[in-house]
Amino acid sequence: MDRSKVVAYLTGAIALILGIGYLILVQFLDMRGEMIPAPIIELTPIVDRVFEGFHLQGFWSLH
Repeated sequence: MDRSKVVAYLTGAIALILGIGYLILVQFLDMRGEMIPAPIIELTPIVDRVFEGFHLQGFWSLH
């Protein structure tokens, strides 16, 4: 068997393994139940605390 046929069979086998693995993963994730969105929280106090003392005017000025 030439080398090109071996490479073709090998890449085909890898593609089949990846495809079947992907289908199994999707089925597993789908079995977990209904997707519930994350809770919505107010981020303003957190953002204010992170950027406390950081002045955008001084950051953007070029002089």
